[in-house]
Amino acid sequence: MANSRERLPVISDGLPSQLPDIDPGETSEWLESLDAVIDNAGRQRARYIMLRLLERAREMQVGVPALRSTDYINSIPPEREPWFPGDEHIERRLRAYMRWNAAMLVHRAQRPGIGVGGHISTYASSASLYEVGFNHFFRGHDDPGGGDQIFFQGHASPGMYARAFLEGRLTEHQLDGFRQEFSHEGGGLSSYPHPRLMPDFWEFPTVSMGLGPINAIYQARFNRYLHARGIKDTSRQHVWAFLGDGEMDEVESLGAIGVAAREELDNLTFVINCNLQRLDGPVRGNGKVIQELESFFRGAGWNVIKVVWGREWDPLLAADTDGALVNLMNTTPDGDYQTYKAESGAFVREHFFGRDPRTRKMVEQLSDDEIWNLKRGGHDYRKLYAAYKAATEHTGQPTVILAKTIKGWTLGSHFEARNATHQMKKLTPEDLKEFRDRLFLDIPDEKLDKYLPPYYHPGKDSDEYQYLMERRRQLGGAIPRRTDRSKPLALPGKEMYAQLKKGSGKQKIATTMAFVRQLKDLMKDKNIGARFVPIIPDEARTFGMDSLFPTAKIYSPHGQQYTSVDRELMLAYKESEQGQILHEGINEAGSVASFTAVGTSYATQGEPMIPIYIFYSMFGFQRTGDGFWAAADQLARGFVLGATAGRTTLNGEGLQHEDGHSLLLAATNPAVVAYDPAYAYEVAVITEDGLRRMYGENPENIYYYLTVYNEPMVMPAMPEHVSEEGILKGLYRFAPAPKTAEGARRAQLLASGVALPWALRAQQLLAEDWNVSADVWSVTSWTELRRDAVAADAEALLHPDAEPRTPWVTTQLADAEGPVVASSDWMRQVPDQISRWVPGDYTSLGTDGFGASDTRHALRRHFKVDAESIAVATLRALAQRGEIEASVAADAVAKYRIDDVNAAPPGETGGAS
Repeated sequence: MANSRERLPVISDGLPSQLPDIDPGETSEWLESLDAVIDNAGRQRARYIMLRLLERAREMQVGVPALRSTDYINSIPPEREPWFPGDEHIERRLRAYMRWNAAMLVHRAQRPGIGVGGHISTYASSASLYEVGFNHFFRGHDDPGGGDQIFFQGHASPGMYARAFLEGRLTEHQLDGFRQEFSHEGGGLSSYPHPRLMPDFWEFPTVSMGLGPINAIYQARFNRYLHARGIKDTSRQHVWAFLGDGEMDEVESLGAIGVAAREELDNLTFVINCNLQRLDGPVRGNGKVIQELESFFRGAGWNVIKVVWGREWDPLLAADTDGALVNLMNTTPDGDYQTYKAESGAFVREHFFGRDPRTRKMVEQLSDDEIWNLKRGGHDYRKLYAAYKAATEHTGQPTVILAKTIKGWTLGSHFEARNATHQMKKLTPEDLKEFRDRLFLDIPDEKLDKYLPPYYHPGKDSDEYQYLMERRRQLGGAIPRRTDRSKPLALPGKEMYAQLKKGSGKQKIATTMAFVRQLKDLMKDKNIGARFVPIIPDEARTFGMDSLFPTAKIYSPHGQQYTSVDRELMLAYKESEQGQILHEGINEAGSVASFTAVGTSYATQGEPMIPIYIFYSMFGFQRTGDGFWAAADQLARGFVLGATAGRTTLNGEGLQHEDGHSLLLAATNPAVVAYDPAYAYEVAVITEDGLRRMYGENPENIYYYLTVYNEPMVMPAMPEHVSEEGILKGLYRFAPAPKTAEGARRAQLLASGVALPWALRAQQLLAEDWNVSADVWSVTSWTELRRDAVAADAEALLHPDAEPRTPWVTTQLADAEGPVVASSDWMRQVPDQISRWVPGDYTSLGTDGFGASDTRHALRRHFKVDAESIAVATLRALAQRGEIEASVAADAVAKYRIDDVNAAPPGETGGAS
């Protein structure tokens, strides 16, 4: 058995196990050599030789899988560090000023009567990470290459304000308005990077943890897309994302790193501030987060650079001939590293170096203070400069820099590495003095007021200020700074939309297909056609957008290097380096990130692009609402389409797919203009208006959300009596009541989207069976009606002595007789948004509850939203008003058997798969 076992190959680390051994003798010699090294020099020496062999194999491009993790030391050894081109003394002083001002910004915001909070410790740990970039790498918008895009870590915002203060972009008065955006005279500073709140300063909202990483990836990808399509030369632009190690636990943080590697985004660098702490305690108290992240990123195909130790450790590591120190570094968990920096040099001597007699001896000549001053790599600008330079010069892969720091560094013993440091917002008088002394600032004791200690500026004539400004001039101007240099687009005329307004004749089409037809025409427009960017999460065939594949093509940085299985078909799958479509796969989060990058291109690149993100309705605002909120914060423009909308229309898919609430979720986003169109002509009018509002002469920072359906119907031509104003404002009378017998009762039927035909059928039933004359109204937007009414209320509150403006919904229904019954394929809360502004009696029907799989007519009968249910609800409302007997409504229940799903008249039953 032993001999048999020896013949079996050892299978590990992805090394091939089935290749034949063409020279067993040579193989045996290599194995014997390894055994000899182990026997004579030990495992540590053998390990070193193996690592050097792997390194050489990589240099010689031998296809051996890379290590998932390396020793807990710097990736760049001292002898390979480049010359540091800056003035070390001046840069150290500048960092001291910024550290002080960032901390004072938060501390002063805690003064009596304000107390708005803030975070001190994140920037304290990451100041060097930023300053090396600001002084040597980050290119501003005025750079000839177009400038870099930088995603700042949200909790580090005080540091960016502190730098802007030194540059003269912010005043002391503005700093004192931190987190007081309304109450502070002249306006305040937003808590975190919020472009919507500070549209001339911040570019990217990042404080919603996990969105910074994914949005940075898709921004870098979109830059390559623009370049490949010849729209803008982005070849010199770099995307930097500053992240926290605790933030990397968010699913979105790591979920898209494979995209960056697959697309070879060497224009992207992640800088992860590994201070080993999240908000409440250690990120990995029992583990090593840097090693863990290294494995993740290496496995995904990234270039990984670790900056673990400062220069003070270099002599110790050079003297570590038997690997004892590296072994201690490898085996010490993060929880202990955190504790060391909360204690003292004597504690570190005993509890770290003292664990091995060899390492204890290594530091016996060092004082406790010298041991205490052994820095982490993330605070050493030379080490960081080497890492940044290597990242920007690396090709073929994105790079992640894992920089080890101390949370709260320089803030004093009450802050540094303490579990509670993230929540600590102010310094005691003793803390202020210690902090000042540690930074060597010339601030006398009498100026250190407990509530309002001063900000520090060296003066515009100082060497530090001149250095600061010159570095930014050389690198293309101040950062962060948001600019909008785009120009309005030449939009197509009304003839572009005429076809949809004519209706579909005898052909049945769904509103999804109506929009796709409109999009195909728009993409042919000579002025703006190339600016449309369809974004599809692997549902193009469901949405009827596969017709775009052969002409617009799917963007791929590698083109199409395979033979497509459907190449002979008219609608063949086609990838191209110049493709116009962003096909994201089964990836809604990535699709929203793409939508955001495309929809903000007018500002980030000065090139207005028009994203058209179409998604499976249920998986939009429900699944990726946070991304849509960040898109609003970033002032994105474009169109999102919730296709296969409605709770009963997507009839075969069941509970997890049938959407009856996304319109309600979208209503909570102030930037979203939401519509639920019923017919193709409504789609045309809304699309035209959206392009005008977002890309015309006076562009608005909004984006449009249209719910479109997969239920085919004959699309009517736009009636002559219908105005575009009514469609855009959200309500118009579509079908006046038919003639009925004398003495007929009156009613009003409101419906949106796919429910409009149900209301028309109910209108017919009411007239023929019950002598009720009902008008049918198309509600294109419940949300816009509500917003208009809320705005009218707000105006009236401020001007109670003036004649109040009447909301559109109230005006339109003011003279309408009878009760109002509203229906849709959405839960009742959607039409209930307007209830208080509807004159008279109001009843809503909706698809409350979970979806289910069945036929459309059975589902609509189940939820009581079909034509017969609408008719019964109308009769009941009339009975409640005393206009008819309650028995009439009861007769209708019996006649239509609305309590029996099997009694529902069959209708369209086709669904999506």
